[in-house]
Amino acid sequence: EVQLVESGGGLVQPGGSLRLSCAASGFPFSSSAMSWVRQAPGKGLEWVSTIYTYINNTYYADSVKGRFTISTNNAKNTLYLQMNRLKPEDTAVYYCNAFQNYWGQGTQVTVSS
Repeated sequence: EVQLVESGGGLVQPGGSLRLSCAASGFPFSSSAMSWVRQAPGKGLEWVSTIYTYINNTYYADSVKGRFTISTNNAKNTLYLQMNRLKPEDTAVYYCNAFQNYWGQGTQVTVSS
């Protein structure tokens, strides 16, 4: 079965960095569309970034463009989100998504002084 397991979240000060990971299994990762989606407290789901693993094309929400970088290690079936210059408004649960269908359990990112 498809499984997605996020990790790497935590508490960081504004301006800091975190790298999130998503370990994937149960599907051909190297031929997939993978996304990060987040949900801030009291808010709905917000799309953050997508990568098409087979062509390595990437897409970003305007709110994170220039600060976040999505990438993969196809050999390890792992998705990453490098987050730099974090802002308090980046505080959210970050979810890994595969094929716009399958979801991980999420990892909490809190940006606060």
